[in-house]
Amino acid sequence: MPRATKPHPLTKTEARRIWLRAQRLDTPDPFGEGPAATAAAVEHLGYVQIDTINVIERCHHHILFSRIPSYRRADLRQAQSVDKSVFEYWTHALSYVPSKDFRFFVPGMKLHKREGHKWFASVSPADTRKVMRLLKRDGALTIRDIEDDVLTEKEHLWASRKPSKRALQLAFYTGAVTISERTGMLKTYELMTRHFGWDKPPKPASNLETTTYLLDRALRAQGLVSLDSICHLDAPSKAAVRRLIEARVRRKEMVPIELEGAGKQEHWAQPETLEQTAGEGDGGLVHILSPFDPLIIQRKRTELFFDYGHRFEAYVPREKRLFGYFALPVLVGEDIVAAIDLKTDRKEKKLLMQKWNWVGKGAAKAPRKELKRRIEEELHRFERFQLAE
Repeated sequence: MPRATKPHPLTKTEARRIWLRAQRLDTPDPFGEGPAATAAAVEHLGYVQIDTINVIERCHHHILFSRIPSYRRADLRQAQSVDKSVFEYWTHALSYVPSKDFRFFVPGMKLHKREGHKWFASVSPADTRKVMRLLKRDGALTIRDIEDDVLTEKEHLWASRKPSKRALQLAFYTGAVTISERTGMLKTYELMTRHFGWDKPPKPASNLETTTYLLDRALRAQGLVSLDSICHLDAPSKAAVRRLIEARVRRKEMVPIELEGAGKQEHWAQPETLEQTAGEGDGGLVHILSPFDPLIIQRKRTELFFDYGHRFEAYVPREKRLFGYFALPVLVGEDIVAAIDLKTDRKEKKLLMQKWNWVGKGAAKAPRKELKRRIEEELHRFERFQLAE
């Protein structure tokens, strides 16, 4: 890449500050409250990952709670099912995304319609016709509403034995249906056009528009970006994103960054973003983060910025775990200082402490007793959220 523009040097501390501000983790109440705050948070972050593990609250609720202190699960249901300001689709994983961004996902839907989906290769046209007929005739349905399936063998660990479920999932990826509501992890499927009240879906974004969307989404939610962070688990998009970055650097709309410790990995930022490195955020804020939080999910980036390598050990044999089955990173101010393995005992209505590990350089900078007190205060608030509703 042409290096006519001299790279701007940036320390890890400055980089952390930029990323935390972009993630809205440096201010107490960045989005307000209620369903509108939920929609605003999803819009700002670009996506909120969904996952089935519920040792504690599922990650989509957890991620929103980390940025909306008054968050209630009903707020997400309102946004998805009533206001329809968010919908579910695949980013790097199944996620909530803003409905206003729908057209950027249409090309992927059309591709699946033409070529199928590798996870659902066994879905027959008859299975698809059956579920579409039921939806058109009876309205929205869950897989529990279909009682006449002849069960088949699973194709892989996460597959369903019900042909109708696989057909619904394929219809979801092709954009024929959407998930109109969730009760826990039970999904209600509805025709896409009927859910949104469309005669037909929005037109697909062009390749350039989609590339621009990916870059702008990352700049908004990450502040400081690399090709890996923009195209997380999306290597085919990297070439087009790089060309767009090069054009913006030539126009001085973006600046190459020489990030401390990054070696040859290139980073970029917008000029106005670099002004955010001065001063500090609210050092009193404590966040108990989901391992699927946008600040944590890109493990190499998290380690580069925070000198903390998170281990997700849910699928690691017990004897090989260091942090615990479902360890949660704890952010205090600008440092990740602990990894706490928690479990919610819903029957006894309490949050169980499985294991506490001090981690990172930040844990050594402040008196351990004071750090523990502040984290425990947040744990009490986190417990109330876990057991609410």
